[in-house]
Amino acid sequence: MRRWYLRLLMWLAHGYYAVARGMTMGVRAACFDGEGRVFLVRHSYLPGWHLPGGGLDRDEASIDGLLRELREEGNLEVSAPPVLIQVYYNRRTSRRDHVVFYRCDGVSQSAPKTPDLEISESGFFALDALPDDTTPATRRRLAELAGGIAIDRYW
Repeated sequence: MRRWYLRLLMWLAHGYYAVARGMTMGVRAACFDGEGRVFLVRHSYLPGWHLPGGGLDRDEASIDGLLRELREEGNLEVSAPPVLIQVYYNRRTSRRDHVVFYRCDGVSQSAPKTPDLEISESGFFALDALPDDTTPATRRRLAELAGGIAIDRYW
């Protein structure tokens, strides 16, 4: 049994690091349906087509946040456990942002996603027929998964 003062010390240390070294973390996934098509979203507030995902909430594990984001952004259902690919440092967003990236195969959509305040368009696309304005980061992640380029550490 741990002593109470060690638990208190650990709690204080975690509080200090959250302030002194706070970072943000999000999740994204390359979601492939049974035909090998990838699911992409167009946000109402960002240009281009992106892999689905978003920020993690407090007290939320990355896998839980991923499944929540996939439901919210695309009505997506995952039939097999997502596979962790990489945790990227996203220095383009801020000096403290990280993206946990997964691959999901056998993904299905329970219903077409109705556009809303966050997602203006979404759909499955063949890898050789991605929309012209698919973001460079999305294209890099897909090339990494295909083995065309090495997996980077920066988003």
